[in-house]
Amino acid sequence: MLDADRRVGDKNAKAGAASTKRPRLSRNVLALSAVSLLNDVSTEMIYPLLPLFLSSVLGVSAGFVGAIEGAAESTAALLKLASGWWSDRVARRKPLVVLGYGLASVVRPLVAIAQSATQVLLIRMTDRVGKGVRTTPRDALLAESTDITSRGRAFGFHAAADNFGAVLGPLLAFGILALWHTSLRLLFWLSAIPAAIAFIVLVVFVTDVPRHGVSDASAPGTATSASRMRLGGGMPARFWAYLGVVLLFTLGNSTDAFLLLRARQLGVPVVLAPVLWAVLNLVKSATGTYGGALSDRVGRRPLIIGGWTLYAAVYAAFALATETWAAWALFAVYGVFYGMTEGTEKAFVVDLVPGMRKGTALGWYNLAIGLGALPASLAFGMVWDRFGAPAAFLMGAGLAVAATVGMMLVGETVVGARASA
Repeated sequence: MLDADRRVGDKNAKAGAASTKRPRLSRNVLALSAVSLLNDVSTEMIYPLLPLFLSSVLGVSAGFVGAIEGAAESTAALLKLASGWWSDRVARRKPLVVLGYGLASVVRPLVAIAQSATQVLLIRMTDRVGKGVRTTPRDALLAESTDITSRGRAFGFHAAADNFGAVLGPLLAFGILALWHTSLRLLFWLSAIPAAIAFIVLVVFVTDVPRHGVSDASAPGTATSASRMRLGGGMPARFWAYLGVVLLFTLGNSTDAFLLLRARQLGVPVVLAPVLWAVLNLVKSATGTYGGALSDRVGRRPLIIGGWTLYAAVYAAFALATETWAAWALFAVYGVFYGMTEGTEKAFVVDLVPGMRKGTALGWYNLAIGLGALPASLAFGMVWDRFGAPAAFLMGAGLAVAATVGMMLVGETVVGARASA
């Protein structure tokens, strides 16, 4: 009898231990992470060289570089809201994800034939249209493919994969330039290859997650339908407060293209720009999953506050730096900021809203970032051109400090306190 009781007790202990293990990442999370990794290989074969291409080959100013990147990101942000709202209203999110990745994959390599800054602007904006169409439905699909207790880990893993693609892309570009001595234009054409593989993985391996009640909720004349048709309906006050501080932070978070231009000022050779960019993204990738998982345990807000504080310190250091080694060190530390906040910020958005509003909420979050992107990059470029790079970086650091103070006033959400609808 005692032996039987002991066996039962051992079995229950094992079952309890198994139940405390973190759930495995789903097939969708893994597949979408692979798609983002491959797509970022394609993007980052071009991106770290684009500001140098614009300034050295096409002869544009820092201000116009900011205008191109800011306009591109703002275009994407507007579409992220629309696509997120629409994906909440329909039964399937995958078609929007496929459309967005497909469009970007086709137009991105066309930078290779650009003869003017205006053409680059149009190509970048079309590329960002694809990003705007796909990003919010993809993030909502990630959230729906994940248990609530590991939501931060899933978003962090996806960000880590995305950032690892941003490691491989610049290194691949560096290898092609250093070993084959090819032109930038040919390199831009070669970026189409990983984008095509990403598209195939997306079509074959990613599946939609059934969302019960979507069709009924979208029926005309129902209260749920009326609420869901309003872009701002059903969102708590704390969600809007969070978006406000995100927007403030974004106003000081200009395009990272300026970091590459600053590194060039500090003496980093053009040929090493892809390697420097790879260092940044290697740190982002190495810390992303851990940062998201840590937010599952200690809360989202402490990670965001810590990350934004680190951002302010890095920007202040960029303003004061005078040596080449400082650029390498600061790019590495800057990657930790991304690891702490990139997945955590999105997970916090989903924590704050009702389950059936995930797509719309993520769309509003992306819109807040996009609305700040254009004025942030324009202001940064103008201050750079008029007063110099140190003044521009100090401006960004000051806005980050102000946003960090605002984030301290936004209440925390207890992870796992409610089920995900």
